[in-house]
Amino acid sequence: MTSDSTNTATAASGSSRAGGFELDVERRGIGDALRSYWARVRSGEPGALPSVLGILVLLIVFSQVSNRFLSRSNIGNLPGQGAYIAIIALGLVFVLLIGEIDLSAGTTGGIAAGFAAQAIFSRGLHNGTPALLYWILLGAMAATVLLGLSLKTYTGPAVVLAGILIVLTGLDKHVITGLIFAVSIGAAVGIFIGWLVAKVGIPSFIVTLALFLAWQGVLLFALNSQPINVGRYPLWNGLANNRMSPLGGWIFLILAAGGYIAFTLVRSIRANAKGLSSDTVSLVLVRGGLVALIGVTVVIFANQNRNPNPGPKIEGLPWAATIPVTLMIVCTIALTKTAWGRHLLATGGNNEAARRAGIDVTKVKVTAFTLCSAFGALGGIFLASNTGGVQLDLGSGNILLFSVAAAVIGGTSLFGGRGKARDAIIGGLVIAIIPNGIGLRPSLPAQYTSVITGIVLLVAAAVDALSRRRGRVS
Repeated sequence: MTSDSTNTATAASGSSRAGGFELDVERRGIGDALRSYWARVRSGEPGALPSVLGILVLLIVFSQVSNRFLSRSNIGNLPGQGAYIAIIALGLVFVLLIGEIDLSAGTTGGIAAGFAAQAIFSRGLHNGTPALLYWILLGAMAATVLLGLSLKTYTGPAVVLAGILIVLTGLDKHVITGLIFAVSIGAAVGIFIGWLVAKVGIPSFIVTLALFLAWQGVLLFALNSQPINVGRYPLWNGLANNRMSPLGGWIFLILAAGGYIAFTLVRSIRANAKGLSSDTVSLVLVRGGLVALIGVTVVIFANQNRNPNPGPKIEGLPWAATIPVTLMIVCTIALTKTAWGRHLLATGGNNEAARRAGIDVTKVKVTAFTLCSAFGALGGIFLASNTGGVQLDLGSGNILLFSVAAAVIGGTSLFGGRGKARDAIIGGLVIAIIPNGIGLRPSLPAQYTSVITGIVLLVAAAVDALSRRRGRVS
């Protein structure tokens, strides 16, 4: 072989190497994806499979309990009944991923919705609350802005500052800005919790348990011990009860499914052009086709008239379904496509290793708690919409327990480092199905809801623990 041919062979070989390491140029096809998924299941990473199987079992069982369970009207009611749980669970996913817990997410939603309802009802928070409480609230929110900035977080403080400005300018009397104010209260609570846990060093269980108890009293102050009806405000009331138009449902599907297919297709083509590991176009199209098929089925079902009685048609995708799904998409992008998401997962996987790798663990934890409480506030808004008003105990009781259960049942690990945003949606559906199915059979006492939910949660936790043990062994 001549020296020229030798150099050519060397260059060709070097094109697949970098710094002495082989480049990963694997092109994963449909068969490879199936084998890879089966290997993950066998190694102890079942993902959402147990929860999906659980939904199928519940559907079969409750369809036998009542022939009304699978009716169009009843299935159409599920999103409104479970949206608030799914949204609170979405926030809890971030905290669970770092191996922490937030027991106050439900009552945080209660005080956030309570102050917002008082502001809207009284035509301004300053008209509906005592002056001392008014200035304590604004002062505490201002303090969390400074606290968040000192911890090098910026989005949370910006949201809190927006809430302060809304109140000071009197815009809190309007529904939309009042609801934004509610979310800003949640963000302020999250910054405070994150500081106590990450900086002061108090265990999250103790901090959030204390606030779980405290916020129940604060809600009474916010409401002046009088519940507020939100049914008079169409926008707020419609979050859990209204629907998109049939055309709006198709537009939402095109944006969601089409956006997913376009994003994954462009990603695959770019990776292939650069000689990097990627999914084949056939795999991307098959996966996107399945997503589109499921979406089309759901939209066709939702656009049918679900009113069993003569009268106005009840049709279209519920806002209580499209809003949580949109939030899930945003959270998925944040967790999988951003440096912050990778840092969050690294912190949950091994806190000390993440710190030594240069990750600002304190900042990560503060932002996780900020998101959790902000989602808790949004969940409180949806809960008030579902129940028709802000009651004196809004967000207390089993709300938090069901939300934690939803995240865990969906597949998020209690041990940190493993979970996805979709887990909250799937788990929230499970939690919504149980009381819905039992309620259709008057002969079944209400306590069956707690018993069955507890059993499902125990099974989910056992699957999580056993899968982790199997993963360590393999």
